[in-house]
Amino acid sequence: MDFITDTLAVFPSLIGAVPIVLQLAAGAMILALVLGLLVALARISQFKVLRAIAVFYVEVIRGTPLLVQLVYIFFVLPSIGIAIDPIPAGILGLGLNYAAYLSEVFRSAILSVESGQTEAALSLGYTPTKALWKVVIPQSFVVSLGPIGNYFIAMVKDTALTSVIAVTEILKTANILNSQTFQTTEIYTAAAILYLMLSLPLSRIVVLLERKARSRG
Repeated sequence: MDFITDTLAVFPSLIGAVPIVLQLAAGAMILALVLGLLVALARISQFKVLRAIAVFYVEVIRGTPLLVQLVYIFFVLPSIGIAIDPIPAGILGLGLNYAAYLSEVFRSAILSVESGQTEAALSLGYTPTKALWKVVIPQSFVVSLGPIGNYFIAMVKDTALTSVIAVTEILKTANILNSQTFQTTEIYTAAAILYLMLSLPLSRIVVLLERKARSRG
């Protein structure tokens, strides 16, 4: 009973860090969606330079650990005069990282849309660019919704990595509490449960949104 009581007693302190987690995840996902779509469009562009830049970006980001990228942004960039506060640095690091993965999701989704859709749009007088933005991309988002949701859930959990750059999210708060009370088992059990409490409802929401989008599509 002491273990359960002590674990429950930790929750109020940890819950106070949840808004930081949501701020990190929401900000980073917005950045990842916008940049990921742009990178995807560059990957399928007719311009070799754009394709090369996009491929280079994706390979570098996917070829290095997210933790290293966060550390680089927060600790290395100040040496060249670019100092970023912890939360913006966390949003930037998470956003840049997930943009590389989402770009592949978007690229596959865009290429999966039947060419007949574009041809039909062109026959109605749409320009190729308008057909892309009005017909192809909206349909690709329906296909991408499930993976996007899953990446967002993963991002919520990956916010724990920002603890190494002084962001006081759930894990950092747990570390501080542990250094003060030495209730290691209770504190990190509570942290794990809290992450689970965030992830499970999000997983259900993703499933429901995907079903709704497909039914409308």
